[in-house]
Amino acid sequence: MAFKFTILFAACIAVASAGVVPVAAPLAAVAQVEEYDPHPQYTYGYDVKDALSGDSKTQVETRDGDIVQGQYSLNDADGYRRIVDYTADPINGFNAVVRREPLVAAVAAAPVVAAPAPVVRAAPVVAAPAPVVHSAPLAYAAAPAPIIKAAAPLVAAGPAIVKTQFASPLISYAY
Repeated sequence: MAFKFTILFAACIAVASAGVVPVAAPLAAVAQVEEYDPHPQYTYGYDVKDALSGDSKTQVETRDGDIVQGQYSLNDADGYRRIVDYTADPINGFNAVVRREPLVAAVAAAPVVAAPAPVVRAAPVVAAPAPVVHSAPLAYAAAPAPIIKAAAPLVAAGPAIVKTQFASPLISYAY
């Protein structure tokens, strides 16, 4: 078997060196001319306000050469609006200032002024002697009936057997 591979390999070498199989010419390198703007400038922005989902976000960005300035804002899930002002330049790098503002303006509570309570004079207290009451003599009650305790038979109200099963892709348990 190894002999067959050796013969096939030698035949391929012989054909390649004889020039029977034409070799493809190397491709000439095609130069791509790329546009280069030495001082790029742009301004863009967008604003999304979706009343159905409550989504609200904006972004504005301006570039003049290597200096980029912009701002974006969005509504966070905790009821605040996040506003980010950013700038980027080759000297200071990227800098961002983040502010948070509540979506619902806080309503200033009106100060609570308690009305003065009306002045009421209490009626004079007159002490009257309490009447003297005599109770009837106590009568003795009959002896209570004896309490008899008997053990109730043990009867189960439901089934006494509980079956539990666990299953996984490889092993199944039953108790």
